[in-house]
Amino acid sequence: MRYDYTSIGFYTFDCLGRPVGAIPPGGGTLFIDEIAMAVSGAAGAAVIAAAKHGLSCLAVGGVGDDLMADWVLQRLQHFGVDVSTMQRLSGVGTSSSIVLTRADGSRPALHMRGATGAFVIPESAVDQVLDAKVVHIGGVGLMDRMDGEPSARLFAEAQRRGAVTTVDVFAATEKDLANVAGLLPHTDYFLPSIEEARVLSGLEDIDDVARFFLDKGVTCCILTLGENGAYYRHSNGDRFLMPAFDIEMICSCGCGDAFNAGIATGIVRGMDPESMVRFAQATSALNATGLGSQAGVTSFEETLAFTRRPTKLQAPTAHAQVA
Repeated sequence: MRYDYTSIGFYTFDCLGRPVGAIPPGGGTLFIDEIAMAVSGAAGAAVIAAAKHGLSCLAVGGVGDDLMADWVLQRLQHFGVDVSTMQRLSGVGTSSSIVLTRADGSRPALHMRGATGAFVIPESAVDQVLDAKVVHIGGVGLMDRMDGEPSARLFAEAQRRGAVTTVDVFAATEKDLANVAGLLPHTDYFLPSIEEARVLSGLEDIDDVARFFLDKGVTCCILTLGENGAYYRHSNGDRFLMPAFDIEMICSCGCGDAFNAGIATGIVRGMDPESMVRFAQATSALNATGLGSQAGVTSFEETLAFTRRPTKLQAPTAHAQVA
């Protein structure tokens, strides 16, 4: 196949600052320690982290006709990502965020949706887009023209051609399940956060949540649990809880997206499930050690070495309840 990883969906320009404890009143100024720029989004952060791991990557999405678009495309190319299927759209801005990172690493943001909702994959690009070992859609729920039937049809064809399919979502309410439902029967790895998965399913218990998506056709559900690690449940009955690594958090922006890149890397390199999820956890942890998506991720070798560090605690049984 031409690529290891095709990453479709949400690409955004981020301007980040830290630490931000408050917004100054009126026209006041607050002095902070650090400002950075990053390509982020559920597709953008993942594709750069995957490229840093040595995967050959294709970016598929939309940007506007503005300065932020220039920077996003240049930054993707800097890491060797093929941007030939990124669309420049007139009359719409590049999806962009101002991220106000607190001292504890949490990051409230101001976001302009922009081109993510305006791009569509033309039929002429499908052969190139699906010529990959892993095909990922990141940001379901934000892609106005691609959500629903277009994405479901694309994923059905991806599986028919032998690609491994992975999905991440943006879910704010239970009604967002309509954007995801058609994809699930064609999804090998469903990768939401536990918060998003609970919103979509309307359930609380972690095992019930995972089973909800397996019952809708997903082959494997991996729920990211923040500081509690990640929960893996496969349709063959395999399941485990992988604890998180103990790190000093700088910024949580893009941690879930970096996790998705780690899963893709594990698939491409033929890792067993526990090694794959541990590698994904390491990618997410390293991501959080810098300001902005993928800032702390440097290479496959460094991430693999990081997996040898002890985790926060011994992994409990798969039936453990996660708050």
